[in-house]
Amino acid sequence: MRRNPRLGTRGSPLAMIQARKVASALEVAERWPAGHVEIVAITTSGDRITDRPLAEVGGKGLWTKELDQALLAGEIDFAVHSMKDVEVVRPAEIRLAAIRPRVYVADKLIGANSIDELRTGAVIGTSSPRRAAQVLALRPDLKIVPMRGNVETRIRKLEAGEADATFLSAAGLHRLRMDHIGVTLPFEVMLPAPGQGALGVECRADDEETCTMLKHLDDVSTRCAVEAERAFARALGGSCHSPVAALATVSHMETHLRAEILSTDGKDRVRDQARFAMRDCDEGAKLAHAMLERAPDSIRKLFRGE
Repeated sequence: MRRNPRLGTRGSPLAMIQARKVASALEVAERWPAGHVEIVAITTSGDRITDRPLAEVGGKGLWTKELDQALLAGEIDFAVHSMKDVEVVRPAEIRLAAIRPRVYVADKLIGANSIDELRTGAVIGTSSPRRAAQVLALRPDLKIVPMRGNVETRIRKLEAGEADATFLSAAGLHRLRMDHIGVTLPFEVMLPAPGQGALGVECRADDEETCTMLKHLDDVSTRCAVEAERAFARALGGSCHSPVAALATVSHMETHLRAEILSTDGKDRVRDQARFAMRDCDEGAKLAHAMLERAPDSIRKLFRGE
């Protein structure tokens, strides 16, 4: 690659920080000077449309569509995404070349010390069907109102009294150096979304030079965990309205996958887990099928089952 490589990203403060982390890692791996990777900020539909939940206006594709178009048009050479925002079925022309190591996976509660401490009838701001269903499963008295925007915007909305509490990912807050904000929720209380906390790097499938270069950034354990989570979600055949949670961890060549699916009101929930060889992602799909088989109609109707 003779010219400076071009890395595409959303233009939010968090997305730019994430892109710079990926660019810096690649510059170190390739022994390039700092700043050698050109970062190209692209405004996505998800950034422009902030007054409605994503599920109402196109789902996760609103985070990736414009970046995909720029990638396939040759305007950028690769793109960085938060894996929880990437559709589980991707275009054949695009390859997920690397997944960076992840450490912070949990959700954080902002505005209270615990879900139990929230007053009766408290207002929770979230546009995530998963988070809404999970909190309603614990506290059906709470009221859910839509809340979107970047981290800073959502915190301002909370401070303005639009809600009593909200949820943010621990990974995003850490990357913004805002670890002091919020209370980390145990996985028993709120299991994260598939891919949460992980950064993925995609390139054109026919661009072998870039694919080979990006392999230096790939973390095998994180890839195996995220691919198991995504295989689970893909097999469910859900939509952006479907509350899905999955978390895989890899240790000693074994993957431990915990998962749950819920009705939108949180009244019904199916939880299960599986252990399997770290590269056997098909087991994630098997777990999804087994959970759907015993799920009540209130949950099954939210999934097609692939």
